[in-house]
Amino acid sequence: MNSVELVGRVVRDPEVRGKCTSFTLAVDRENKDAGADFPRVVAFGKTAEIVQKNFKKGRVVSVEGKIMTGSYEGRNGKVYTTDVMATDVRVIVWEDKPKQEEPVYVPEPKQMDFAAIDEDVPF
Repeated sequence: MNSVELVGRVVRDPEVRGKCTSFTLAVDRENKDAGADFPRVVAFGKTAEIVQKNFKKGRVVSVEGKIMTGSYEGRNGKVYTTDVMATDVRVIVWEDKPKQEEPVYVPEPKQMDFAAIDEDVPF
């Protein structure tokens, strides 16, 4: 069975070529220290329309699809390609960048001298 499920961050805004939309996904490896993989994902038809409208650089997305291999003649000979053909896509995190909280101003407490306190102390 040819099936793949990926969750990762969109590396750059999708590229549209005719009826095909493609983008690169940064997928962390299981061991965070091992880096990431960057598969190219292509989408056609309705799936391509969804990608064009909703996928932006930095968004976390989920892609289900199939592995496609191909080849073409390049400048230096035959070039082999491996892509993921998306059949179902979803945006998981809509925020492009993590929110940074606004700094909160907290005034420093006033320093008081005990002599300035004009109250009776109950002890």
